[in-house]
Amino acid sequence: MTSITILDGGLSRELERLGAPFRQPEWSALALMETPNIVKLAHQSYIDSGARVITTNSYAVVPFHIGETAFKEQGHELAALSGKMARNAVEESNTDTQVAGCLPPLFGSYRADLFLPERVNEIAIPLIESLNPYVDIWLSETQSLIEEVTRVKALVDKIDTDKKPFWASFTLEDAEPTAEPVLRSGETVVDAVKAMHALGVNAILFNCSQPEIIGEAIQLTKSTLKSLNSADIQIGAYANAFPPQPKSAAANEDLDEIRKDLTPPAYLTWVKQWNKDGATLIGGCCGIGPEHIKAISQYQNTLK
Repeated sequence: MTSITILDGGLSRELERLGAPFRQPEWSALALMETPNIVKLAHQSYIDSGARVITTNSYAVVPFHIGETAFKEQGHELAALSGKMARNAVEESNTDTQVAGCLPPLFGSYRADLFLPERVNEIAIPLIESLNPYVDIWLSETQSLIEEVTRVKALVDKIDTDKKPFWASFTLEDAEPTAEPVLRSGETVVDAVKAMHALGVNAILFNCSQPEIIGEAIQLTKSTLKSLNSADIQIGAYANAFPPQPKSAAANEDLDEIRKDLTPPAYLTWVKQWNKDGATLIGGCCGIGPEHIKAISQYQNTLK
């Protein structure tokens, strides 16, 4: 087994648990608007549980969630606030935790069909510029489409003169069986890995998918990187606790049910397998809370 860098878990459910306002379509962005201090508390919950990479609460700071007008008027401010709250949590923790700047799907989770290349700059640039002073890592997460990551990384490369590490995390088709792991766009994991290698990313991860589907994607990623003679790209995983999500899923309509079988011990079983398969960046996504991250941290301690 290889040592794990522990990521945090799902932020929105932790915000709700701590008493932050929570409704659709604003989702986790509502906490930034009304109770930013609870955002910091949520980050602290994960740091206290053992996470050494926390992700900014900027996932819903896009027009898809907060609306076109609010994004134009408050997008910069809210994204900066998400970075500030994460940075403050780290500074108050006296740990070596790093902050990952969340660069979310710009046009909605799971919806590669809604991608509008002509609007990428308009939405992504405010997020990148606002998060840049606060983050240690860029995390383009829950991505369904290779092209979106490609375009966003090009913007990061222009704006971030410090050249911080860039992690690309994809969400996988898990509503129906496929011959091999594919993104929700239908593009193969192998093609995604080759594209990310060409882009020069520092890590390839899989998130916001059921744990059952992630293992094979990790194995394919490892073998593909080996064929490309690339040993310096890390592999990671952070699954959600949702039942299978259909291709027509609309992330800002309803709150999804959480699987009751993914207890911390059950989730840890998947974590151990991912680690065995080659993943070194591991945490949780929607429905995976501080108690799950604590279980991973305790397991990590046994590897030392």
